Order: sequence, then structure tokens, then C-alpha cells
Amino acid sequence: MGTLKNDIGSGGKMATTVYFEEIVKDQGDVNEMDIELGRSSYYEEDSIYIKVDGKLVIMDRKMAKKFVEAVVDVGFYHGFVE
Repeated sequence: MGTLKNDIGSGGKMATTVYFEEIVKDQGDVNEMDIELGRSSYYEEDSIYIKVDGKLVIMDRKMAKKFVEAVVDVGFYHGFVE
């Protein structure tokens, strides 16, 4: 399960459950990104949000489904998901 917190999103408060929050470095240790991923209740319909290097996007349900399916597909390909 994720970590519940209140965050500032688009100038207002947003209740979130954080499932991933890491500084991700590439294999060559050249580039990095600060990534946060979780659930947002900022809009009427709960959905997924992603924050990369401080830039926040709260996906609509259609885009969230597409995003999750792509991540799961990559996970299956590499054997990370059973």
C-alpha cells in the first residue's frame, strides 16, 4: 500500500496516496529524474498522478488505464510481473 499525504497541486491542496517516490538514475549514472506516482483525489473522479522533476500531471481515467497497461506490458516483457 502507499503512503497517504496532502500535497500542493495546481495551487491547491490535493489528497494523494503515494505508491512510488524515488530519484531514478539511468544505468550509466549520467541522468536522473525525481519521480513520484500515486493516486489523486484533486478532481471529482480519482485517478493517477505522476510528478517528474516537480512537474505534476493528473491523468484522466482513460489515459491512466493506457499508462498502467503499458507499464504492466513492459513489466511482463522483462519478467518483473507474473
